[in-house]
Amino acid sequence: MICGIRSSIRPARSYVNKGALASPAVANSAALYKHYTTNVDNNDSPVALKENPFAKEKVQCILCKHGINPDYKNVQLLSQFQSPYTGRVYGRNITGLCKNRHEQVEREIIKAQNAGFMPTYHKAVEFLNDPKLFDPEKAIRPHKY
Repeated sequence: MICGIRSSIRPARSYVNKGALASPAVANSAALYKHYTTNVDNNDSPVALKENPFAKEKVQCILCKHGINPDYKNVQLLSQFQSPYTGRVYGRNITGLCKNRHEQVEREIIKAQNAGFMPTYHKAVEFLNDPKLFDPEKAIRPHKY
């Protein structure tokens, strides 16, 4: 029965832009058939994409994105990651820093406090009005609870 069905099916025809093969007077009618092409190889060849258009953007912390290495002498930058009320360092889930940069910031804050550049129990008053890199009330990477 399958053989009977296959024998009754006609072979597929390839569509050709008939306007390109005809005379120039008929070439104006080729605009009606612009979705047909004369080059059969172009229809079956896969489209090569340079990158995945659906790929998610790589998430980077703000220090890695701008190539900033924290230093104990840059007190204004380090104070952005310190609570103005208690002097404690904000966590990674709040700041959005990667693990390496967060550990660097913690080490550099301790160095700056030991060197006397930063206070230990509060944020320096001159840096209270600096622009915020993140919102301490709203975590960048919230936990599941």
